[in-house]
Formats: sequence, C-alpha cells, structure tokens
Amino acid sequence: MNFRKTFAVKAAGLTALLTLCYAVAGTTLPHPAHAHASDASSAAFASPRHFGQTDGAALYQAICQGCHMPDAKGATGAGTYPALASNANLEAAGYPVAMVVHGQKAMPPIGEFLDDDQVAAVVNYVRTHFGNHYTDTVTAADVKAAR
Repeated sequence: MNFRKTFAVKAAGLTALLTLCYAVAGTTLPHPAHAHASDASSAAFASPRHFGQTDGAALYQAICQGCHMPDAKGATGAGTYPALASNANLEAAGYPVAMVVHGQKAMPPIGEFLDDDQVAAVVNYVRTHFGNHYTDTVTAADVKAAR
C-alpha cells in the first residue's frame, strides 16, 4: 500500500466532506490564507490540519452538525446520518470517543484533526445535550488511551 497516496486520498475526502458540511450549514469553507488570528471564526481554520475551536458546543457546530444536524436528530438524503439526540449508544463513553477518533463506515476519522482535549470536549457536549444525560466525563487521558 502506498502510504502517501492513501493519506492524500483520505485528506482529500475529508476536505470534500467538510466542504459539504459547511454547504449544508449555509456557510463556505474559509481558506487558511484568509484566516486572521484576531478573528475568532477564521481562527478555527488557521491551520488546515487542526480545528481551532476548544469548546464542545463550538466543535459540534463546526464539525458535526453539518451531517448530524443542529438538533442532532440526524438526516437522510445523500446518505444516512444517525441521530445523536437521545442516543443510547452514547451511554458507553468509549463508543463516541472511538467514533470521533477512528471513524466507522461513512463516519470519517476526525481524531487526526483534533487534540485529546478537543475530542473529550465534543464527546462530553454531545453526551450531555440533545436529550442525552450521560454525566460521566470523558477526559483527555481517556482519549489518549483510545488513540
């Protein structure tokens, strides 16, 4: 297997997915060259390899809601995006951590674009919002162990 070619294909696919997510959300994917450190919305894309948001809600809004929808109820159209709202699968904290870090089927592995604290933040946000009431907190150490 050619690692560079495989990596380039994954990166291109993720860029296409993020562009689609932004289009669904009604915004455009900012170009990194236009990001200004003082502009909070542009700072999220200051690095093309890492999301800048640190808050779980902001990460959900920037990454997840394009497919899972703002209300986390999922969608069906060009694909099927499962609901995260009132989702019993989220009870086991390791499940959403593994999904974010490693991906599965149509869910791309987003973990390479997030640090351990960011993964923990977005997982904790989803597990405590949208009708989910799972209060056992995921830590950065939990995410590091799952990588």
